[in-house]
Amino acid sequence: MATYTLKAGTSWNDVWTRCRAVAPEAFDVDRSRNLVAGEWVASGEVAPHQLSIDGSQIAGPPLIDEPEAQRAIAAATAAHREWGRVSLDERRSRVARAVELLAGQRELLALLLVWEIGKPWRLACADVDRALDGVRWYLGEIERQLEGRAPLPGPVSNIASWNYPMSVLVHAELVQLLAGNAVVSKTPSQGGFHCLTLAHAMLHRAGLPVTLVSGTGARIGSTLVRGPGLGALAFVGGRANGRRVALDLADTGRRYMLEEEGLNAWGVWDFSNWAELGAHLKKGFEYGKQRCTAYPRYVVQRRLLPEFLEMYLDVLGRVRFGHPLAVERPEDDFPELDFGPVISASKAVEMGELFASAVGSGGAPVARRLLEHGRFLPGQDTSGYVAPACVLEPPASWELRHREPFGPLDSIVLVDTETQWLAEMNVSNGALVASIATDDLGFAARIRDEIRAFKVGINKPRSRGDREEVFGGRGASWRGAFVGGDLLVSAVTHPRHGGPDELYGNFEQYSRYPVT
Repeated sequence: MATYTLKAGTSWNDVWTRCRAVAPEAFDVDRSRNLVAGEWVASGEVAPHQLSIDGSQIAGPPLIDEPEAQRAIAAATAAHREWGRVSLDERRSRVARAVELLAGQRELLALLLVWEIGKPWRLACADVDRALDGVRWYLGEIERQLEGRAPLPGPVSNIASWNYPMSVLVHAELVQLLAGNAVVSKTPSQGGFHCLTLAHAMLHRAGLPVTLVSGTGARIGSTLVRGPGLGALAFVGGRANGRRVALDLADTGRRYMLEEEGLNAWGVWDFSNWAELGAHLKKGFEYGKQRCTAYPRYVVQRRLLPEFLEMYLDVLGRVRFGHPLAVERPEDDFPELDFGPVISASKAVEMGELFASAVGSGGAPVARRLLEHGRFLPGQDTSGYVAPACVLEPPASWELRHREPFGPLDSIVLVDTETQWLAEMNVSNGALVASIATDDLGFAARIRDEIRAFKVGINKPRSRGDREEVFGGRGASWRGAFVGGDLLVSAVTHPRHGGPDELYGNFEQYSRYPVT
């Protein structure tokens, strides 16, 4: 067995030193800063933060309190009024400059993602690239997209998840800015806050009206949802937090986009192309399924179980995981891994407990790889890592029957009839994506519209998508306006001359869906 070492020039100290050299206004010796009213301020309380990549501790986010959050919202509201008077040509020029500055820090942004949220190098680079490529598309389309539309009456408040800081949060912010809105964003407490600090240093240098703060939901969440003067809320998170946010929003009358979780299922019925499905499932393990469009649930026709298991176990055996910076020689290229750690050691413990509870209640442990199969540095802390596992026929009482695990823990459910198949595909009352594996395209066409997912793939996976591709959810997986493509611009603007604005989305009064 090979012995691994850290790739040269990629230690946390190396990365932090580079951050301080590139953006000294945003990074102090032992902490990062908040960006409020156009100034980087050393406000907030900083506590140690444990990295799941190796158990080491770094400076956590600078957590502010409610009065500071209120001041940040007030400043952003004033900046929004000024930004609304800036011409589209000037906005486009500044956003293009921000993209250029971010591209210049691509490697450093990606290294921060590796350290903070455990992304393998290839996926970390892809997160940065998708953000920038997507904004470049909007730069070419924005004039058409803004015809007859105007910015919202106040800035857009962004509360995002930790798993895609660049391709989801920063991408959305830049489009919101391009459309004429100032933005306020809260860093995720679990990780990605230093990456976002560096990114916002570049946005600020480009002359964009951005506010970046850190804080717990309990202390500043309500201010970021209900603060006076805000024009909209963009939220990415789970259903429990989404429900609380929706209640907070109820009487504000403002625009909202709330992305909540669903249990995305891949259904198998009258199918034979196992090699193609195996390739899709192997790619599906990227980032340890820590994404909203992962497929952790397989609904399989009972008679196909032997063939499905043969394919699935082969896939599981080829999944590569471990420390994203562990190499045989310091000068080697970054390792090719499917995933690194989960977001925290406590999440790793939770995953083990969920597997044990499923098996202890009657589920069959189809597979459970060992951490020894991973790629690690000698003696490193591995408490943040989880090897992939799968449970066959978990009990109906299992905690993950209705929600996603957000980690490499799959389940397989067997069915005998089309009615059972459809019921098990829709078990979570709405999802973001779903897929059908079948040789019978007539069956797929007949059943597709009965699956309660925003996007349904036939013999292929579906994802958030880029550029012109729209994104949303059905049922309880989404509230408010849908995003992606032209819909993202519509979601953060309103008709220039007033009148009704029947957006695509899930609202209390109606639901309206685009072609996906």
